[in-house]
Amino acid sequence: QVQLVESGGGLVQTGGSLRVSCTASGSIFSINAMGWYRQAPGNQRELVAHITRSGSTNYADSVKGRFTISRDNAKNSVYLQMNSLKPEDTAVYYCYADVRDGFSFKTRDYWGQGTQVTVSS
Repeated sequence: QVQLVESGGGLVQTGGSLRVSCTASGSIFSINAMGWYRQAPGNQRELVAHITRSGSTNYADSVKGRFTISRDNAKNSVYLQMNSLKPEDTAVYYCYADVRDGFSFKTRDYWGQGTQVTVSS
């Protein structure tokens, strides 16, 4: 089994910054893609940012130029630096990882429990 644990959410004013982190642990042979989704009340979950093992990234148009995704493969971790935050960024942020299991060598996606990010106006 694999667990993803997020941290770093919280309350921030408009224009502020936050960094959320996510670390995977458990039966891990390797991790391919990692990334972040978010879900605001009444909305569908949407992709925020995605990063491959080699470091290629892509972002939702709404966060380009403000958010930066990065990862540390040695720590099985992914990070999301969020700058110039807006009230519309308020959501629960979920990390995910495409993991190859250390015993079965099968791959599947795992999700974190979510961390709340609230941007006050």
